[in-house]
Amino acid sequence: MRVIGGQERGRKLAAPRGKDTRPATARVRASIFSRLVSRNAIAGARVLDVFAGSGSFGVEALSRGASHAVFVDRARQAAAAIAYNLSQLHLRCRARIVTADFRGALAELAKAGECFGVVFIDAPFSEDSTDEVLAQIAALGLLAPDGLVVTRQFHRTPAPVDAALKCINVAKIGDHRIALYRRLESGDAP
Repeated sequence: MRVIGGQERGRKLAAPRGKDTRPATARVRASIFSRLVSRNAIAGARVLDVFAGSGSFGVEALSRGASHAVFVDRARQAAAAIAYNLSQLHLRCRARIVTADFRGALAELAKAGECFGVVFIDAPFSEDSTDEVLAQIAALGLLAPDGLVVTRQFHRTPAPVDAALKCINVAKIGDHRIALYRRLESGDAP
């Protein structure tokens, strides 16, 4: 697995061993970042990578000009892989790793007053909690007013129906459904 764009393009990324992590393919990441770059969402953004695994989404965002990234994963092996990747790419000073369950991590980030321009949610397919994470992101005010949330789910998993965020783009890539969400605006129907 490699970084596909930006200043670290072509550099290798380590992934945690085992079946608990399923890194996003280059094709999936290229599709996601194409959508984000076309919306000028990456440059200078604060990024949150939930269920980070290897950290490929957050690292890709940092490589493309994001100002800071917070990586959340409860697995120590994932946190170690992310720390290794950040160290190898000299990105550690622009990142923070939170080794905790997403519920506790999101609450901690909200308590600290954090706000993000881009949020990646890549929940395990076997226990998809995308709906719950979307609801917490909205309820805790973690998404900037003009921010975007990107979700990756198994294409047969029911799409999230959180009323606090609006789906603005959906694409099917292989077995994946990629969706972009933003905050509701005053004229949007819930």
